[in-house]
Amino acid sequence: MTGRRNPRSGAGPRDPKRRGGLRDSIPLAATLSILGLLVIGVVTYALATGDLPVGGISSNPGSSDNPAVQRTPTPPDVVVVPTAPPVEQADPIPGTFVYAKDGNIWLQTNGTAQKLTKGGNDSMPTFSPDGKTVYFVRERQADGHWIVNGVGRDYLLNVPALMSIPAEGGKATRVLDGLVDPPGGLRWNAFIRNPDVSPSGRYVAIATELPDPSRSDVTVKIWDTRRERLIDPGLSEVAPLGHQDPEWRPDGDKLIYVRNDRDGAKGTPRLYSYDMATEKAKAITGPGYLQPSFSPDGKYLAATKTSAFGTDVVILNATNGAELLRLTDDGGSWAPVWSPNGDQIAYLHAAGQLVDLRLAQLEGTGPTWTAKDPVDLTSSAGLDGASQPDWFVPEAERVAPAPSADAGGSTAP
Repeated sequence: MTGRRNPRSGAGPRDPKRRGGLRDSIPLAATLSILGLLVIGVVTYALATGDLPVGGISSNPGSSDNPAVQRTPTPPDVVVVPTAPPVEQADPIPGTFVYAKDGNIWLQTNGTAQKLTKGGNDSMPTFSPDGKTVYFVRERQADGHWIVNGVGRDYLLNVPALMSIPAEGGKATRVLDGLVDPPGGLRWNAFIRNPDVSPSGRYVAIATELPDPSRSDVTVKIWDTRRERLIDPGLSEVAPLGHQDPEWRPDGDKLIYVRNDRDGAKGTPRLYSYDMATEKAKAITGPGYLQPSFSPDGKYLAATKTSAFGTDVVILNATNGAELLRLTDDGGSWAPVWSPNGDQIAYLHAAGQLVDLRLAQLEGTGPTWTAKDPVDLTSSAGLDGASQPDWFVPEAERVAPAPSADAGGSTAP
């Protein structure tokens, strides 16, 4: 995924990588790290899928919308929320969405969107289980120093940090920093991506190279907020592609994540599960799935399915990965999030050059749902296509989900 692993052949006696650890400074690692600072979002998703839209621009030939139609995006400080939904969606959408646009975090409730952060350097937001806190990734610039071809060079870094901020607004707090500044003059940074908070609120799963980017690809690690330490579960990977998109199951310290792989030039991401109690991981799906989101009962997953035609949203059995329902077939939909009420799934959709938030209404019970026509939750918004949205519904607005039938031998992973 980032190409920072250090090849061990051809090392001369004065090669600094002989010293190990954070002093493993080699031309390939440094060069690809610099490149990664510029294109990490594109590399992560393009490598995994080959065609996932990012940054509000879609080149997806499979889109059902006419890509020749150019719509005017809303300004950076505005998100237009449709005020006249179709009759079948006339009831208010429960809860609050969080998403990113133009480097800022936004909240959308009761048909109104408001900006939570400012500064233009924020992405990848997610709610805490109680909805009181939003975690996200913020970048800042810093001076760096690395050794290339035996010569120390200075660089301008984009350093990510895991942040938290009250959902009602206020000051953002740095939870975990991506700056790597060991003794000895080297100064670099690791990536931090895709935060997701466990149901207990104690753990935050992320994709990162911390604590030592010279010895780790971007893999799933777990920040313990109580002990303030980073846990490396040592999950297997296909180097240097690593992992992405960790997602906690709603009822415990178990998660789903994407283990990136490829077949030649084709990305073949697979969903894996990991249980913190048993410290065991196992494959859930075959190739072609990423960005999972659990149903409230943990039996099902909404996920992005990749194909030669683009990306679509599907529902999977969370135990065996069986595909139960395809919600979209336009080749330009991705990043689903399941409503805590269980009867709706929101997702990102690219029409022409812009990314918006859409909603699918589920009818019936799992695993035999049907879906109504999608509803637009934003209009010409230009949302951040690399930031999966999240959704919180307070207890007062929650309804007990309808009991689902057996999903073909389904027991949650």
